[in-house]
Amino acid sequence: MKIESILLKNFKVFQEVHLKNLTNFGVFVGANGSGKSTLFDVFGFLKDCLTYNVTTALQSRGGFNEVISRDSTGKTIVIELQYRMLITGVERLVTYHLEIGKDQSRPIVEREILRYKRGRHGSPYHFLDFARGTGYAVLNEEDFSKSEEKLERETQTLDKADILAVKGLGQFQRFRAANAFRQLIENWHISDFHINLARGSKEVAGYAEHLSVTGDNLQLVANRLYESHRELFKQIIERMKMRVPGIDDIQTEQTLDGRLLLKFRDGSFKDPFIDKYVSDGTIKMFAYLTLLYDPQPHPLLCVEEPENQLYPKLLWELAEEFRTYSNRGGQVFVSTHSPDFLNATKIEEVFWLVKKGGYTKIRRAIEDTQLVAYMEEGDQMGYLWEQGLFDGADPR
Repeated sequence: MKIESILLKNFKVFQEVHLKNLTNFGVFVGANGSGKSTLFDVFGFLKDCLTYNVTTALQSRGGFNEVISRDSTGKTIVIELQYRMLITGVERLVTYHLEIGKDQSRPIVEREILRYKRGRHGSPYHFLDFARGTGYAVLNEEDFSKSEEKLERETQTLDKADILAVKGLGQFQRFRAANAFRQLIENWHISDFHINLARGSKEVAGYAEHLSVTGDNLQLVANRLYESHRELFKQIIERMKMRVPGIDDIQTEQTLDGRLLLKFRDGSFKDPFIDKYVSDGTIKMFAYLTLLYDPQPHPLLCVEEPENQLYPKLLWELAEEFRTYSNRGGQVFVSTHSPDFLNATKIEEVFWLVKKGGYTKIRRAIEDTQLVAYMEEGDQMGYLWEQGLFDGADPR
């Protein structure tokens, strides 16, 4: 399921932003403080709302008053996503609308809607519609032989008004659209990788299906790939050999006390090094490859500034890896300050953030005629960025 558009109102620096025609691979650039991290946090916020509730998601970000845009007293936070989903054999454009407000001092879900068109014509139909904890969901939404008047609605009242309806109803297969959207959010990966957490031994008893957000289960995931997906693991090793001088092999090793170590073999030496003694860049490259060669891609992968600790000439190849991953079915959004990484992008993949008067707008490179003309003449996005040709993006 691919996200095609994002509408934000009153979410921190985004007083009103509407991103349309999103690509499988999107790269976001902008000055420090322009809102790149905030944009990615929209996805993290939705995931926290689903995992916990709206109140907890807000509190972890300083509370409602810190998340809602400045000077937005009396208004609501609005997040609206449109994504493609296969329904009865036809790919349809589904809209999820979430509006968050306050009832006295308590955050509440003012409105939550899931809608899509049943046919080529007419307005989208609401298959889930809740306001302040009460609403309905359609049971036979995929029975397209029924008229809209004959669709079966089940009315529900949630335990609290700060709980998402897709969290509860999405547990049941009979609410197809809600169930699919819940799974979509649950499987997003918003990377917050920490090299220090990726190092060291880990309990063998733990099980890891995917690399965690922080990367603290790298050893477990590497061991799972080695044991269950040997060919994919070999591909990771081959790419590590090409990108990190001296790397000949990577192994997992179980210690006597039941823990798992990650060892890197340098062809110049007889004994491998444990991950404690290899460079930050080596650990990070191995973690990215482990993430990108996952046999089950995340539907959405967000990565901030992947260039940190990596040699500049490796960034072109890393960008290609991200693009390949997105073409396998996992949409990828990356933020960067690196011209080298940006040089590997296509003009339709690049967005830039411009902050004025305390609020941020997002522009597309493909919509700038001057940038299009330069690219047609053979220029590259990173060089154009360095030359200050992304209008309004330079903070000076």
